[in-house]
Amino acid sequence: MGHIHEEHEHHLEECGCGCHHEHNHEHHHEHAQKDTEDRIPHARANVQQKIYIVENLGCANCAAKMEKKINELSEVEAATLTFSTKQLRVASNHQERLLPVLQEICSSIESEVVVREKEEGKRQEKKEEKGKAFWQIGAGVVLFVAGLLLKEKLPVISLKCFVLAYLILGGEILLKAGKNLARGHVFDENFLMSIATIAAFVIGEYAEAVGVMLFFRVGELFEDIAVARSRSQIMEAVDMRPEVVQLILGSDIKITPAKDIKPGDLLLVRPGDRIPLDGTVVRGESRVDTAPVTGEPVPVRVGEGDAVVSGCVNISGTIQIQVEKALEDSMVTRILNSVENAAASKPKIDRFISRFARIYTPFVVALALGTAIFPSMITGEWEFWIHTAITFLVISCPCALVLSVPLAFFSAIGAGSKRSILFKGGFALESLSSVKTVVLDKTGTLTKGDFEVQQCVSLNGYSGEQVLAMAAGCELDSTHPIGHSIVKKAKECGFELKRPEAVEEISGKGIRAQMEMGEILCGNKELLEMHEVNTEEATSHAYGTEVFVACDGKLAGYLVIADTVKEEAKSAVEKLKKKGLKTVMLTGDAKKGAQAVALQIGIEEYHAKLLPEDKLERVKKLQKQYGSVMFVGDGINDAPVLAGADVGAAMGDGADAAIEAADVVFMTSSMEAVPEAIGLAREANRIAMQNVVFALSIKAAIMILGLAGFANMWMAVFADTGVAMLCVLNSVRILKRK
Repeated sequence: MGHIHEEHEHHLEECGCGCHHEHNHEHHHEHAQKDTEDRIPHARANVQQKIYIVENLGCANCAAKMEKKINELSEVEAATLTFSTKQLRVASNHQERLLPVLQEICSSIESEVVVREKEEGKRQEKKEEKGKAFWQIGAGVVLFVAGLLLKEKLPVISLKCFVLAYLILGGEILLKAGKNLARGHVFDENFLMSIATIAAFVIGEYAEAVGVMLFFRVGELFEDIAVARSRSQIMEAVDMRPEVVQLILGSDIKITPAKDIKPGDLLLVRPGDRIPLDGTVVRGESRVDTAPVTGEPVPVRVGEGDAVVSGCVNISGTIQIQVEKALEDSMVTRILNSVENAAASKPKIDRFISRFARIYTPFVVALALGTAIFPSMITGEWEFWIHTAITFLVISCPCALVLSVPLAFFSAIGAGSKRSILFKGGFALESLSSVKTVVLDKTGTLTKGDFEVQQCVSLNGYSGEQVLAMAAGCELDSTHPIGHSIVKKAKECGFELKRPEAVEEISGKGIRAQMEMGEILCGNKELLEMHEVNTEEATSHAYGTEVFVACDGKLAGYLVIADTVKEEAKSAVEKLKKKGLKTVMLTGDAKKGAQAVALQIGIEEYHAKLLPEDKLERVKKLQKQYGSVMFVGDGINDAPVLAGADVGAAMGDGADAAIEAADVVFMTSSMEAVPEAIGLAREANRIAMQNVVFALSIKAAIMILGLAGFANMWMAVFADTGVAMLCVLNSVRILKRK
């Protein structure tokens, strides 16, 4: 339909057919496609991409080293190794021969690491390593306590107990250190811990050497458990993929792996079951809870012919669905993939910490070496300064820093997905936390976008019924929502609509049709003026889009069509203001309509009658005026603005190109998701900074205390593994956020 949409102040009147209606409005959107494939940053679109799983990956700093070395390969375009998900994403056109090379690089840094191609389906974590660690720690504790008890009375046996305890607790660490040293990895956690504890043995601090190794192993074990649990919590929150489904084969039901199901298969879904795959109901009726996917709190009734989305929960009745999409293409997999892809997109602070870690460790090792030699040469107190130096060695590993920052962002990504908010990476979260202004598209974002005829005005002797019937007849074949709303209204009023004898659509203006009563014009004011129809009598002050109707060159009347503001829009805008954010509304509609919506919702600034390119230009002006801008939209014409804003956010029920262009996608249509997303982003950044400041402060404090003679290796181990564990626990707090 070619109407140009102009809106006016809201005015509720009786329609010509005698019905009252609330106002609904939307305008037609245009769209520009943005290429945002799920690809590794900086990789060209035509390069093959593959995901590998890196098993037994235990060190975040080592993961950063692996990623760096893999990126140095000539055959690799780009690579990202995400410690949080254990996924290695590689862009290369030589994938067929890469796996052994990747394995060699990773195992040269962590010998137990196994690299394999990603498989579909859920994986079970190995428990053998943890069981072995518990056994070693238990034996080490017994021997350590025996050594302490026998230290005064039987020093020789005590020493043997300490040596045996040290070998049980630190044997693997010594072995790894030797292997890594042979490969040239000097600044390795295992090597540094080995040097520090061996040096403690050399200066006669046997108990401290064993105790430190014991504390290190305990801390490392708890850190591994905390990381694994947080990873599990996050992935379980978003991984709604089914292991098996109930496949209908004639009169039989067969329990079948979900990955084996193909489009066209029939599945049985009982009450309480999660919809396993995207499909269509072919038998039965039920109510479906869509909250896990869309966040909408009200269950939806479904019956034969209705589409259902995987991840939603069947509440009341048994239904049969015909599968439309296989597991890898269904919504549950798309959500999981979006979270995993987001985890691979690193924020600036993460990249900074990775670079900082490469400098930090050599610096602290050099400081330790200097502390052991120069003060000792001056004072002659070699034992004291060597003891201080080995304390520095213990805290030279930057694992707490390298681990805690990405985990904070990953937790926020997981928490967002639980609330039907999909962040497309840590960079999006980081940018979102610093926005100063939230710019909102009107139609479909602040308003529902459902058109309804609000007013029917008849003129020059025509009745309201005639005006509506003529307009509906012209719009019978229209695909535009405004046309649909006119036809719908006429049918509600019980009109029997007749198809025109001839129809001509005039682009951007409306429709000319030949009907029983004569030549009908149905469209905007420009259409009527083009055909020299006098429109001076049309003086509406209502809020909405006006559709004029003329018969044989004479104005018959006009319809006013509008949409309703979302119920939660006002409270959402208030929440944004409480967060110190400025709110601005952009719309292609007329000034009166824009003003009415802005006043109703409480938006401070609005700009009306904007074309798509005007919106982008306005966003650029707002960026210069107020700083970082977030744009929220849903329509076809929003894609350029979404891409041009500092942060683009799309409503999930909007156009595909808008969703592709966005940095944040709201699977729900509720405006409440906007302040919720900003709150999550701010918390993620706050926790990441807390972790960085806490880790560096503790390490610096231990160094200062060491130089002053008050620190020991026990405190240094806490500054390493203890701080890392606390940072992990601090990061996963976001998952508990209400």
